[in-house]
Amino acid sequence: MPASDLSTPRSDARPANIGFLLIPGFALLPYACAVEPLRAANILSGRTLYAWQHFAPDGQVVAASNGVVIAADPLPGTTTPDLDTLFVCAGGNPAAFRDAATFARLRRLARQGVPLGGISGGAYILARAGLLQGRRFTLHWEHAVAFAEEFPTLDLRRSLFEIDRDRLTCSGGTAALDMMHALIARAHGPAVAAAVSDWFLQTEIRAGTAPQRLSLRDRLGVQSGPLLRALAAMEAHLEQAQSRSELAREAGVTPRQLERLFRRELGRTPGAHYLLLRLERARQLARQTGLPLAEIATACGFASLSHFSRSYRARFGTPPAAERLSRQNQSAH
Repeated sequence: MPASDLSTPRSDARPANIGFLLIPGFALLPYACAVEPLRAANILSGRTLYAWQHFAPDGQVVAASNGVVIAADPLPGTTTPDLDTLFVCAGGNPAAFRDAATFARLRRLARQGVPLGGISGGAYILARAGLLQGRRFTLHWEHAVAFAEEFPTLDLRRSLFEIDRDRLTCSGGTAALDMMHALIARAHGPAVAAAVSDWFLQTEIRAGTAPQRLSLRDRLGVQSGPLLRALAAMEAHLEQAQSRSELAREAGVTPRQLERLFRRELGRTPGAHYLLLRLERARQLARQTGLPLAEIATACGFASLSHFSRSYRARFGTPPAAERLSRQNQSAH
């Protein structure tokens, strides 16, 4: 078992060795936000606090989602690597990754006591390997709907990052920078962590429990309190859509006033906005899960598969079945 992990103060002089398992199509930004603070901690402290190495399922170069390639080693299958922590970095469609050999190697590392982390979609890989039972964790909001369909009993949080004993997960993007601040502060004190954050112009250190997404006010540019209450109710009730009267009661206005607010602030009716929300949810499920399209239609509040398919084509220019086939073909290459 490793002597310590990334979040534990070290009593020896050996730098903590951090591994990054890069899944093809991994998101480059959160990976950089995780590895660069380690480099900065070394420079700013004047000591080699951290070392790091890269792994890939096939042990060769691995391409990020934007095409940047990184040379990597194979993840050890039988030998015990000298690792204090291993982070799984994934993006794109992590639900399409089903490499049994990688899952087995991750389970072996867990049995050896190596703390495991997930960055962006990395928690999806850990869950597929059976390594998130009894742990709090998070992943990028884009994958959350599909993940919850596949793993409904796991303790998924919609937070920026989660540190639960030997599982360290963040939701992606710049949340990795916030997580690394917390981990460096635990291991080497707040002064080192603050210096790293200051170097990267991180003027606000976010707590792990902070929300992943912008507020509805900022996301949609809406200022009206009643409209914001109606929009929040819509997002909370996609499978069984609320009526216009129910939404108006949530907002504290009349149905006619609600209609006017939608047209003035968003340029569409409440019904049209509800349809957009339901179709976006359906697109996530169609792209990232193997659920039958009829089940997706029902889960997103459509009365029939034919109505769902027509609405989907009208919104996205292709029927859901064709988009799923295209996604499967992309995942196979």
